[in-house]
Amino acid sequence: MSEPEWRRLNRANWDERVAVHLAPGSDYETHRLRQGNYVLHAIEESELGPVAGQRLLHLQCHFGIDTLALAQKGADVTGLDFSGPAIAAARGLAAEIGVDATFVESDVYAARAAVKGEFNRVFTSWGTICWLPDIRAWAAVVTSLLAPGGEFYFADAHPAALIFDDGVAGTDGMPGWFAPYFQSGAIVIDDARDYADPAARLANTRTHQFIHPVATVVQALLDAGCASRCCTSTTPCPGSSSAAWWKRKAGFTGCRTGHGCRCPTR
Repeated sequence: MSEPEWRRLNRANWDERVAVHLAPGSDYETHRLRQGNYVLHAIEESELGPVAGQRLLHLQCHFGIDTLALAQKGADVTGLDFSGPAIAAARGLAAEIGVDATFVESDVYAARAAVKGEFNRVFTSWGTICWLPDIRAWAAVVTSLLAPGGEFYFADAHPAALIFDDGVAGTDGMPGWFAPYFQSGAIVIDDARDYADPAARLANTRTHQFIHPVATVVQALLDAGCASRCCTSTTPCPGSSSAAWWKRKAGFTGCRTGHGCRCPTR
């Protein structure tokens, strides 16, 4: 079976980004990881809490910088990504810094077949589901990977951030209309720029991206068997963001929205 165009184009784009993100001009702080003092974004650091001793799966892990940071905190961690160069880089970085972590090359939709067992926590953050066309299939995979009572942590930019763009300037100089919030199907983007290195220019410029409204994501997870533990909206983050805690086959313990609110005590 031939590879779907969305995945072929997106994978080529992300394969190329690996070298860019490992280069000195990137804002990925690999030097801090090597020094043992790399930290996740403040939102994740405050909300994830202790991970030592937990079996944790990081979906769409890229070259593993956050995955390895979680391993340095004592998690038994597996990172999964569809990019061969990213997984190779992650394994090399793990060997270099002497951190025990497992890295698996797989499409996220095939994650259940690619990894063994169930996990106390599944984790994914910042710019992940916008690369995926089928959010219900994604939610089903996430749930299938969780042990009973296990938790899914997801932090990402609010999808409303995708409907305006500087490249389509409005008449008032503000970002203009780019795509509808309820867009069905792919948004095909041709852009040589890279978010981590403003000087870099990519050769694999064409990508397929997808808008998944918050309600659609929430409902997909609920239908897949998760129960909402906490859903928050915060302002001090990389762009407009939302973060959510989900618990498999456990009672509903609260869903809140508001600036700076946090999950209930765990």
